[in-house]
Amino acid sequence: MQDDLHKIAFFLSPHRLPSLFPQKFAVFSQRLSQFPEENGSHWRKWGLRGQGRDGKIDLLRRKAQRKTYKRREFMDRFFHVTEKGSTVRTEIMAGITTFMAMAYILMVNAGMFSNPFGDGTDVLGVSYGAIYVATAISAVVGTLLIGLLSNLPLAQASGMGLNAYFVYTVCVGLGLSYANALVLVLFDGIIFVLLTVTGLRKIIFDSIPHEVKAAISAGIGLFIAFIGLQNAGIVVNDSSTCVNLHSFNVFTGEQTWATIFPMLVTLLAVFAIGAMSKKKVRGAVLWGILGAAVVYYVVGLITVPGFYASAIAPNLTSDFFGAFRDFGTQAFGAVFKSGFDFSAFIAANGTGAFVVMLLTTMLAFCMVDMFDTLGTLYGACSAGNMLDKDGNVPNMDRAMLADACATCAGAVCGTSTVTTFVESSAGVAEGGRTGLASMATAVMFFIAMFLSPVAQLIPTYACAAALIYVGVLMMSNVRNIAWDDPAAAVTGFVTVAFMPLTYNISYGIAFGLISYVFVKIFTGKIKEINVGTWIISILFALMFFLTR
Repeated sequence: MQDDLHKIAFFLSPHRLPSLFPQKFAVFSQRLSQFPEENGSHWRKWGLRGQGRDGKIDLLRRKAQRKTYKRREFMDRFFHVTEKGSTVRTEIMAGITTFMAMAYILMVNAGMFSNPFGDGTDVLGVSYGAIYVATAISAVVGTLLIGLLSNLPLAQASGMGLNAYFVYTVCVGLGLSYANALVLVLFDGIIFVLLTVTGLRKIIFDSIPHEVKAAISAGIGLFIAFIGLQNAGIVVNDSSTCVNLHSFNVFTGEQTWATIFPMLVTLLAVFAIGAMSKKKVRGAVLWGILGAAVVYYVVGLITVPGFYASAIAPNLTSDFFGAFRDFGTQAFGAVFKSGFDFSAFIAANGTGAFVVMLLTTMLAFCMVDMFDTLGTLYGACSAGNMLDKDGNVPNMDRAMLADACATCAGAVCGTSTVTTFVESSAGVAEGGRTGLASMATAVMFFIAMFLSPVAQLIPTYACAAALIYVGVLMMSNVRNIAWDDPAAAVTGFVTVAFMPLTYNISYGIAFGLISYVFVKIFTGKIKEINVGTWIISILFALMFFLTR
């Protein structure tokens, strides 16, 4: 009987009890009236002895109400969930939706670091599992920070584009080691913190012309898509034209089904992701990757002789903690173990070239990170009607500080620059309005951290589809370039085109700024070039003359 009373009192608030369950309330009141007025262990248990029957009922209800809404009160007090017009359930669902939309970064980032060219070549010297765990941990830290500091429903992880810059430009292009590149990421994070705290971030942001700002994201998108096409084997090297389309000719015997079906899987996955996105399917990119992996293995096992031994067996493992061992020995703290040893680069290029390379590379890291974060903050908050009355992002400085701190944490963990993901807009569209949604996303990333052996089974061809589609999304910013203005069009085109064609993001930014300066000079508008633009352009020009 007492248990029954406790359950009723616990789950029903006092003002709704009589109207919702009149019969149960009558039984409840009748049973209470049978209890002794002053004695009884049941009253002592609730601390109500000596209160009188009416007082006991009232206090009992209050205790039940406090227990029922204890967590909700905490959420409201800390995240202001009710004040923002949301509910705890809505926030949690929004956080899960955001995770579904950006979970692909775990597999794509790990594959890019451990197998940058899709041919099994370990250029950076780190394993898939090590980077998978590093990416997951940095995503947990970054997402917790932005949720707690800014109370915005956003999530962070290793940024697409920034990871490509880390791998293909800094490590492969410049010849720096994995640990050396992490030092540059760490410096980027520290500089970002200082710029945010001192307010210099706005000065640098204003120094970049609008044409270059709009073109940077589009150029990175084209670059990422090009990498995806290469990793899938669709675009290949050609001695005459540098690049060419891989042959699909299986009828003359030039190609076999085993060589072309993985490329077909990639293309079909891209088309499927686009169709699912059009239909507003949550986590379209993730479902596209998983679906491509299933098709790849099913078709391969049925149609390709020896497919299991060549494509599946090497990736099978039951060691769920091997990734954490690799993370501890290869990635975590590598920035401090050997990252500050640039002797190989200095011996090959000289001290002057090293100084210019260091400055320009950190500048490129910082600018791309800054534009990505600012663009995502404005885009996501605008979509959710969360901008303040002046059209600004609430708690923007705190969000930028969380981004900078997460980048420092990512460098220590062993991954590239951590930034706010545009996929956070999926959670905002689902109703997320507070940092509680970020907490849910962080929990999902923490759980996913232990699934490295499963994720390692995702083939390169499936992840390549994600790269291509993310490139498509990033290319959308090209519409913000004023193509009708020849001066703006030249600057924008140079920025976009030079990134994939030179396989270097910083070269695109550099030529975009330099072209902007010369166009302004030749059109007699030299006074429109501010001091910051001059300084950055000169630094990039020195990079070409001293480090190339």
